[in-house]
Amino acid sequence: MKQGPELSFDDEGRPVLITRAAPAYEVQHRRRVKKYLSLMAFRIPALILAAVAYSVWENGLISLAIIVVSIPLPWMAVLIANDRPPRTAEEPRRYDTPRRIPLFPTAERPAIERMPRTAPQHGGDDVRGDVPG
Repeated sequence: MKQGPELSFDDEGRPVLITRAAPAYEVQHRRRVKKYLSLMAFRIPALILAAVAYSVWENGLISLAIIVVSIPLPWMAVLIANDRPPRTAEEPRRYDTPRRIPLFPTAERPAIERMPRTAPQHGGDDVRGDVPG
């Protein structure tokens, strides 16, 4: 008596999935804190391992390599801990493409329109003050 994949009923008609809602914020936060703490937990043992490696092999390069490998751990832990769950297909996209603004905007029409230039009339004063030429 399966009703359909959207309703999520098992063969006896009992609901399997009650809601498709995302996990609560507190649950997501707890998961992110656990990820952060687990990654940061490698930082102090790496420093101790570097000290032990130096005392055992008396080689500073091995200890330095261990320390260099442990340097990006806080950065990676923060990036992974701040990551959100992937977007679902139903979640709306917030980005709208902005209107394209041209690099060199031009006016729709010039601010001062030119008066049509007429040939000066002989025998009279030029009213507009155009100089023939």
